[in-house]
Amino acid sequence: MPSYGIIEKTDDVTDIVLRAISGAPNPRLREVMGAFVRHLHAFAREVRLTQDEYDFAVDFLNRIGKATTDTHNEGMLFADAVGFSTLVVLMNNCGKGPTETAAALLGPFWRDNSPLTSNGGSIMRSPTPGPELFANLRVMDPDGRPIQGVEVDVWQSSPAGFYENQDPAQADMNLRGRFYTDENGRFWFRSVKPACYPVPTDGPVGELLRAQDRHPYRPAHLHFLGFKPGYTTLITQVFVDDDEHLESDVVFGVTKDLIGHYVRHNGNETPPAPDVKAPWYTLEYSLCMQPGEAKRPIPPIQ
Repeated sequence: MPSYGIIEKTDDVTDIVLRAISGAPNPRLREVMGAFVRHLHAFAREVRLTQDEYDFAVDFLNRIGKATTDTHNEGMLFADAVGFSTLVVLMNNCGKGPTETAAALLGPFWRDNSPLTSNGGSIMRSPTPGPELFANLRVMDPDGRPIQGVEVDVWQSSPAGFYENQDPAQADMNLRGRFYTDENGRFWFRSVKPACYPVPTDGPVGELLRAQDRHPYRPAHLHFLGFKPGYTTLITQVFVDDDEHLESDVVFGVTKDLIGHYVRHNGNETPPAPDVKAPWYTLEYSLCMQPGEAKRPIPPIQ
């Protein structure tokens, strides 16, 4: 039987735990778990964690798990709300784009298998009141050459501030679509201008935000996921430039490179479609994909 030692004083605990996990055959597991144990134990010592606080934290963790369902991922929302998701995204994309901040977190609302939509088509699957948006984007490689055949998922919240899986008034897959870039690397679609929205606050993350006196709002944005074999999967967002929450995003996802220029048109020019009423908006934006491994993320919800 292995021998890790017997605890004689508080300072012994960490070393004994580290000895116990040092035999893991996977070297990366040893590295990650060793660092996790050292930092977790150091955290408890630094704040002199009380038993009541420990009990609360374990219960909080358990409630995060219980609040996670097929249509809601409380665990990912928690990671977002403490900036952990954004930190990991930026660390793993540093130097792999026009800047290190050209990628963004996936978020808790991406669903796989969005409806395939022809370029120029609408992603509105049910009546969605709000100013219309005509988006025209390009996908380029690091040298500025267009990439044809990129599969691009698009998803967004409605002007009412809800994704369709949160709102029974919206049709399934409303404001979601899947496109392929043409020979010029372009894809384009019709939608409505996104609005800011609150993250769900009826679970443990909501309690955390209220305890910290933080608002629950994300600034308005469009989500994009670009996939093509031979290229690193691109996950990003393009934020509306006049949103009041750009500097206080509840999940810390806004970077300077991700703020788009949503141009308002008041009807002084020919609309892009005969049924469009002023005002409407247009967006022109370029995305960059790096050569590398194409890997689809795990959908946080069904």
